[in-house]
Amino acid sequence: MDMPDVNHAALAAQFEANRPHLRAVAYRLLGSASEADDAVQESWLRLSRADASAVRNLGGWLTTVVARVCLDMLRSRTSRREDPMEEYAAAEPVTLEEGGADPEQAALMADSVGLALLVVLDTLNPAERLAFVLHDVFDVSFDEIAPIVGRTPIAARQLASRARRRVQGAEADPEADPALAEADHARQRAVVEAFLAASRGGDFGALLAALDPEVTLRADAAALATGAQAAQGAQAVAAQFSGRARAAQLALVDGGAGLAWAPGGQPRAVFAFTLSDEGKITAIEIIADPARLSQLDLKLIGG
Repeated sequence: MDMPDVNHAALAAQFEANRPHLRAVAYRLLGSASEADDAVQESWLRLSRADASAVRNLGGWLTTVVARVCLDMLRSRTSRREDPMEEYAAAEPVTLEEGGADPEQAALMADSVGLALLVVLDTLNPAERLAFVLHDVFDVSFDEIAPIVGRTPIAARQLASRARRRVQGAEADPEADPALAEADHARQRAVVEAFLAASRGGDFGALLAALDPEVTLRADAAALATGAQAAQGAQAVAAQFSGRARAAQLALVDGGAGLAWAPGGQPRAVFAFTLSDEGKITAIEIIADPARLSQLDLKLIGG
């Protein structure tokens, strides 16, 4: 049921009721108390300019807005770091604003966002960090996360999974995290390289061996327009790739092993892979939309 028309005072009251949650989301995403406050304030400005009567779930809408704001802020840090260690130290302990504070929530927030976790989260790329925090900490579905990061739900799940492995590895042994990450990347690359070789050589059996029995193949609208097809199951997906991918090359796609078709070094299509813990390919996504391609963290590896 749609929300009824609300006046400014009532809208402000509803926003204040959501403020503690929004600040918790922003702080976990940004690792900075001052930036979290800025992100929350920006979400209020956007709400005040929006048609609130058309919003079905105000809390969910605000969470999405503050997440988008935080993602933009994280991406703006690409080539610079603003004294993060000093910021973390200055932000401890974390407290919620007076007047809207829930003492129990404030305690939980301070306990769950320790310095060590913030340092680990700071090693993730923006999309990984957002997918992991929203899903694993705030239980936001991948269907809701996907449009925020400009990915499909499958790709959003892959981002969170990759981030989760890095976080869990760092928690188990912080000193070993680089080695764990390197080993994970090597495992991914070996699987994708084997898949590429089987595809080029038309080795149907090797393709099946690389694929999970329930693997899914998805393609965005731009890829479908060029002849790509969606498929479900190892037999159907293997049939789509057998004897093909001759012009594809290995690539890092948002930090994970993937493939790209990039004639002249210009990406035209990207193949993003999701792997199970057993090293089987569980999903392949073909991305050809130029706008989405421009948002990917893409590094071509070989010709």
